[in-house]
Amino acid sequence: MSKVKVGVVGTGFIGPAHIEALRRLPNVEVLALCEVTKELAEAKAQQLGIERACTFDELLAMKDIQSVHICTPNFLHFKQAKAVLEAGKHVICEKPLATDVNEAKELVELAAQKGLVNAVHFNLRYYPLVRQIKTMREKGEIGEIYSILGSYLQDWLFYNTDYSWRLEPDKSGDTRAVADIGSHLIDMIEYTSGLKITEVFADFNIIHKIRKKPLKPVETYSGKMLTAEDYADVNINTEDHATILLRFDNGNKGSVTVSQVSAGRKNQLKLEISGSNCTIAFNSEAPNEMWIGRRDGANQLLMRDPALVHGEVRPLITYPGGHNEGFGDTSKQMFKEVYAAIEGGKQPDTPLFPTFADGYRELLIAESILESTKTEKWTKVL
Repeated sequence: MSKVKVGVVGTGFIGPAHIEALRRLPNVEVLALCEVTKELAEAKAQQLGIERACTFDELLAMKDIQSVHICTPNFLHFKQAKAVLEAGKHVICEKPLATDVNEAKELVELAAQKGLVNAVHFNLRYYPLVRQIKTMREKGEIGEIYSILGSYLQDWLFYNTDYSWRLEPDKSGDTRAVADIGSHLIDMIEYTSGLKITEVFADFNIIHKIRKKPLKPVETYSGKMLTAEDYADVNINTEDHATILLRFDNGNKGSVTVSQVSAGRKNQLKLEISGSNCTIAFNSEAPNEMWIGRRDGANQLLMRDPALVHGEVRPLITYPGGHNEGFGDTSKQMFKEVYAAIEGGKQPDTPLFPTFADGYRELLIAESILESTKTEKWTKVL
């Protein structure tokens, strides 16, 4: 079998997650790994068992590399994705697609011009029961959608000593919690409901207005307590917490809450869609079950089981019911669809997977959310 040769750029949390998922596909070979320096790339390549370590320019020059995964900090996405497309390679980019909506639009247009496969890693669409919600809506089983409630809660920035490059707008962009995790939730809302968000009313809160930034890599302090001298005070101006009201194109409403300071919530995305026939509720921390609520009948708990879900959902399920699948499987299932397109040599007319156009759409919504926080008014999504 001839395998698609892949290069991966970036080895933070998400880069190795991409690599692990790609290695579970029989038609893909991760051949090259890129980091900010050749020395770091070599160390990471050895650690991850990847044949080639390279710089970004070296990766672009490799003629046998057909596809590139961009897993770097946000501010690099536009520049790197553009370079990959111009080098004639397919590209899978982490979200957000860019930190500027005009740059994202440019990438959409360039990808269309090149005819190359392009995807944004909204992998949380790929929990099988999320596809089940979408399919139930398409079949009319939910009915007219009355309201949508959502939340995405984490606690990894709970303390004022918690620190990451995501706290720095020049690397992450002007929104943080919304761009980082809220984008997954908003993408899932439009994906499952088939509705478009037309207006937003948003309120941001910065819990820790000053955070303690370690002066050296945290690993340096292993085995000892940090003191005040080990930190620098940094002013924070991106949101720890966001509350957003939504208006949809069917005239009905919704709301979402996004937080990175909710103690005990490690990575909980919740979505509840109420329709004229039933209510559907999904929780990413229990992704193998979905609640279906009814007014005039018994409520139901649907388990992730290929024998129980709609036929359109079964391709996203690898194991029988009772054999749980989770976060790592979402990327595998997404990449399976992306690499089927890459084997075909071009972007499908109506791809199932999230594309650069979806990434651009999320930036348009995020821009409207940011504008709403500044004006304290309802803001239209253009």
